[in-house]
Amino acid sequence: MEILGNSTSKFPTFLLTGIPGLEFAHAWVSIPFCCLYATALCGNSMILFVIITQQRLHEPMCYFLSMLAAADLGLTVSTMSTTLGILWFDASEISLDMCIIQMFFLHGFTFTESGVLLAMAFDRYVAICDPLRYTTILTDYRIIQMGLLMVIRTVVLIVPLLLLLKPLNFCGGNVLSHSYCYHPDVIKLACSDTRANSICGLIDLILTTGVDTPCIVLSYILIIHSVLIFSTCVSHIGAVSIFYIPMINLSFVHRYGRSAPKVVHSMMADMYLLFPPVLNPIIYSVKTKQIRKAMLSLHEIDRDN
Repeated sequence: MEILGNSTSKFPTFLLTGIPGLEFAHAWVSIPFCCLYATALCGNSMILFVIITQQRLHEPMCYFLSMLAAADLGLTVSTMSTTLGILWFDASEISLDMCIIQMFFLHGFTFTESGVLLAMAFDRYVAICDPLRYTTILTDYRIIQMGLLMVIRTVVLIVPLLLLLKPLNFCGGNVLSHSYCYHPDVIKLACSDTRANSICGLIDLILTTGVDTPCIVLSYILIIHSVLIFSTCVSHIGAVSIFYIPMINLSFVHRYGRSAPKVVHSMMADMYLLFPPVLNPIIYSVKTKQIRKAMLSLHEIDRDN
């Protein structure tokens, strides 16, 4: 087979990895994964449904929360098919083109979620530090502009990153470290010069996480300097933490933890993509009063019917 040989190819087939060392128990391992995927899909779908259908939730904070839920749904769906395919059917082969398509959505929704978290931090800053101008600053038109800017930034950054993969040659055993295609993982398998890919990836990281994270931190420094943090800020801090901490840990493992066991790479990669979609709906439904009340009112309507 090409994937196991020493041939060089521009059209390789990669092997995705499930849970190293637990291949014999993949059917059992799939149970908690299915529960996490179901929680992420149901939780974020519920957040979207409640915000869309409840007129009183048509306000800036909830608009941004709906964007966050949509990004989490995208992240969940983009990896669910390959992860469950491996655990259920041992379907580990994936072509370069399919890998690129998956990375477009995976990294695209990751960049988008980073932008949404920045927008939510700005929303909290304006609401707390300049409440009298809140409705004039965060108008519906401006929120649409911010959403379009997030999408444009994502496309502009992600397309060159992925197009640079096409000219690469791949040789040897093309075994990926995760149950999905992850850009740093793919370029490690190339036997061509990948400096351009690495530089482009670094630029993307700087222009997303490198810009968004300091701005989010700055917004909370200004909030703390002005007034006591409100409960919605606590929710946002939680969302920021569960998004960026696994991402940063995974980046460090890829760059400096090559001697770490494969199972560590695999579990950290799964945590990076599953934790935010699973926990964000829980955090916001518990800590955001408007969302909590709307969900309870829906439950009461269903019970009456």
